[in-house]
Amino acid sequence: MKRRELLKRSATLGFMATMPFSLALTPQAGAESSQSSSGAGKPAAALDKLTPPAGGPVPVAFLISDGAVVIDFCGPWEVFGNVMVGGRMEVFRLYTVSETSKPITASGGMKIIPDYTLETALAPKVIVIPAQSNSSPAVLEWIRRWSKSADVIMSVCTGAYILARTGLLAGKAATTHHGSYVDFGMKFPDVQVKRGARFVEVGNLASSGGLSCGIDLALRVVERYYGREVATQTAYDMEYQGRGWMDADSNTAYSKMRTSANNHPLCVICSMAIDPAIAPSVYKGSSYYFCSADHKAQFDAAPEKVLALIDRQ
Repeated sequence: MKRRELLKRSATLGFMATMPFSLALTPQAGAESSQSSSGAGKPAAALDKLTPPAGGPVPVAFLISDGAVVIDFCGPWEVFGNVMVGGRMEVFRLYTVSETSKPITASGGMKIIPDYTLETALAPKVIVIPAQSNSSPAVLEWIRRWSKSADVIMSVCTGAYILARTGLLAGKAATTHHGSYVDFGMKFPDVQVKRGARFVEVGNLASSGGLSCGIDLALRVVERYYGREVATQTAYDMEYQGRGWMDADSNTAYSKMRTSANNHPLCVICSMAIDPAIAPSVYKGSSYYFCSADHKAQFDAAPEKVLALIDRQ
């Protein structure tokens, strides 16, 4: 028996509606307010509730290309694929879209044959953009085109770079992987980089932090379509215990960049371990180290701007 069929049968028999489970998912009186005051369990910023299509599932397009990071799109794929409403399955219609129909190689060597090309894809109501390599003019124009009718366009991790390249994020807030805060800010100065956020929502645009944050943003989208109870049930069915989807600002562990120590220098751009073969740069009497030649060149071209972005944290 497939897992989803098992879940459906369990729901039909009422096993998921037992009293202990209900108590575990429903905050006691006053619990939510006390959590909010401490920053835990704080509700995400209010946005309009989304209305599912009247005649079928919500179409969700996963835009992929070579280098697409598996958890970035498979995490949200599992979230949307595990939603059940009143015993009804296939609440979301999931499909992959790529610039061509050629197989793509995702992270770790996974091979994927896209369901559709940009020209043949179904009209999406949700678009998921994971970290990946391709941001060609055709891809950017496809995103711009569907941004006019999609309910949500969500980037995951450094998929935010692709969303930013469309120009849709200009003047708006967004987030990305914590190791890319400085680089993203340098490349897109017209975007307000929000650090320490699991996800950021602005109108029909949404961006999440790195990797697992995409799961939280997907659960948040489920909540906007079908409510908190359905999203909570989905997380429970997945045995996902993360609470970040209920509190967009709960990524505070990444709100500040790690700093170098004399015996453990870190890259000034991304805070990753340095490449000792790359000579440090000296600026105003201080030495700065790098994980790659590209990050060294980026710093050397505009050290004031880099350090100003770091100081904003």
